[in-house]
Amino acid sequence: MLTHLLYLHGFRSSPRSAKAQCMAAEVARLNEEGAGIHWWCPQLPPSPREAWALIEAGTRDWPQGTMAVVGSSLGGFYATVLAEHSGCRAVVINPAVFPARDLARYIGEQTSWHDPQDRFFFRPEFIAELDDLHPAALTRPERCFALIATGDEVLDWREMRDRYAACPMQIIEGSDHALSDFETWLPQVMRFIGG
Repeated sequence: MLTHLLYLHGFRSSPRSAKAQCMAAEVARLNEEGAGIHWWCPQLPPSPREAWALIEAGTRDWPQGTMAVVGSSLGGFYATVLAEHSGCRAVVINPAVFPARDLARYIGEQTSWHDPQDRFFFRPEFIAELDDLHPAALTRPERCFALIATGDEVLDWREMRDRYAACPMQIIEGSDHALSDFETWLPQVMRFIGG
């Protein structure tokens, strides 16, 4: 039974993303039916060290057996780290597999997808912070479900498939990095995490 659910957005994204909003609406619907799920979808800071500190502090008192995390892109990387640390169930959506490598080209000033007025600086030291967090291996692959779109225009779906090869997985033909058809897959996601 699911009691606590965390959603982690991707790089330059926010709790206003379509997937985060879709999940929030689903949790609200379940809670109206009496589910009593604690929902948390924080705005993650650009620093991976600070993002991880926020995630760790926010979930420290959560019951590991009945909590779950869903993460997209860079949020999928953080979700993997949390699952390795806590043993909780995780769903990763087009997860970043090598974020230190892939985000190196984004060093400098960036804007947020959902508010172009919101600017932040992605600093060179953030790359090392990502390396410090990177789990060497997935020790509980059965507790992680990967949703991977072959049409991802940002990340290589084959790297995701290989990284999560031992996990339950859904390869989606086509779609895109944002997984614009996420609502189609929401029932599968909720079944996996026990919602």
